[in-house]
Amino acid sequence: METFWLAVTNLGRDEVFIVVLALYTWLVNPRGGRDLGVAFALSYLVNTALKYGLDLPRPFTNDPGAASEAARATAGGPGLPSGHTQMAATLWGGVAAQLNRRGAWLVALPLIALIAVSRLALNVHYPSDVVVGLLLGAVFALLAARGVFAQWGVWRWAIPAIFLTIAAFLPAGTGREYGVALGLLAGFWFVRPDFTPPRDLAGRLTVGVLGLLLVFAVFFGLGALPDAVKDGGLVRALRYAALVWVAAEGVPLVLRRWLPSVGRSEGGAGELAASR
Repeated sequence: METFWLAVTNLGRDEVFIVVLALYTWLVNPRGGRDLGVAFALSYLVNTALKYGLDLPRPFTNDPGAASEAARATAGGPGLPSGHTQMAATLWGGVAAQLNRRGAWLVALPLIALIAVSRLALNVHYPSDVVVGLLLGAVFALLAARGVFAQWGVWRWAIPAIFLTIAAFLPAGTGREYGVALGLLAGFWFVRPDFTPPRDLAGRLTVGVLGLLLVFAVFFGLGALPDAVKDGGLVRALRYAALVWVAAEGVPLVLRRWLPSVGRSEGGAGELAASR
């Protein structure tokens, strides 16, 4: 059964989250995808802060034999809360809550449950880690659904600048997750998707395939930078902020034939209403 649970738990990998967020934004709900991205990044940051702040052990911390080498490879950092569980609950719960359709919940809830159970089956988390991850994920999924992340006027630029400044002053030895989370936050807060998703099958396939090729070209290209360059907090944050911009605004610029712009309101109330 370990092979099965490893396959399930790998649905909580960064690459899967990138694919889901990108496709949801391009093909389903551009404004909702931006709100979901902000909630996801905040959830990631809170998860990281709690993990390293509490510094609680995993089941295999004192007994490496408690989990296989393959299972331990899926576990980074301290134990509580479970990152796989929390981020899956944030992403899939946020999608289902935004769509608010029975079919979306029928997909999201079993998937979240399977990922949560996989962390226990692989013996890389305690039940308390998973429960806390589920609860936190539910909170951020609700925030994503409510569309509370307005970006009025100067705050569109000021908030990302604050996040990137914090990343620049992260102490040496700080977990890489902080830079990733701050970069995602800066990127998602800044972008304003203003395109219409394609409705025909050919357009959706074109956007999905070409868009993902562009995004992963940037993802792996930036990841291939020398360690001496990419490991600084600010550089890591800028890498992920750039990735978000490419996905939310760069891909629509390149594929504007299939993702035509609909314009955007500059007014605060209008933009907030449109994002819901």
